Amino acid sequence: MKQILLATHNKAKLSELMLGARSLKDHGWEILSLSDVKVTIDPEETGKTFEDNSILKAKYYGDLTNLPTIADDGGLLIDILNGEPGVKSKRWLGYDATDEELIEYTLKRLKNLPIHKRTAYLQTSLCFYNPQTKQTILKKERIKGYIGLKSSGRPTQGYPYRALFIVTKYNKYYDELTDEEHHAINHRLKALRWLVEKIIKS
Repeated sequence: MKQILLATHNKAKLSELMLGARSLKDHGWEILSLSDVKVTIDPEETGKTFEDNSILKAKYYGDLTNLPTIADDGGLLIDILNGEPGVKSKRWLGYDATDEELIEYTLKRLKNLPIHKRTAYLQTSLCFYNPQTKQTILKKERIKGYIGLKSSGRPTQGYPYRALFIVTKYNKYYDELTDEEHHAINHRLKALRWLVEKIIKS
């Protein structure tokens, strides 16, 4: 059986990746997580873009385990902050910051700004890397929205910015979307479905 590694330690992200990659099972792939292969370390994310970091992580874990690997990098881009926090989304305040601290800090940075100046995007880049063939496939997606004046009060653990991000298409906080709405606009799932088709055909 062919094996593929989903390279993330974020439990919420892993659940999404498992959902998006499940069709690989129908084509003879066994889907593994980092815990399955007993990998607990992370590479230093030195890339200047989400694309850079997704490639860096896919190659790091792929070469470490000798398994075809899918890795991603993504986060929040706020227009008026020149794209901050961008690649530093999860470490804007350092690696030890809590979700609540990131939510509070974002609101502080945008304090007193009107809605029309709070435009933002959630963006992701997914990379598939096969260490045996050196094949690399990259796909990115984004969701358009804006930062609310306050938190939704319903943060999803591991995804602090979803409690602030209002999706333009539905004019609702990301955390308040129905399952159907979430699956319709989820940028990571969109990118992963496209990537999975390419993997199956390769």
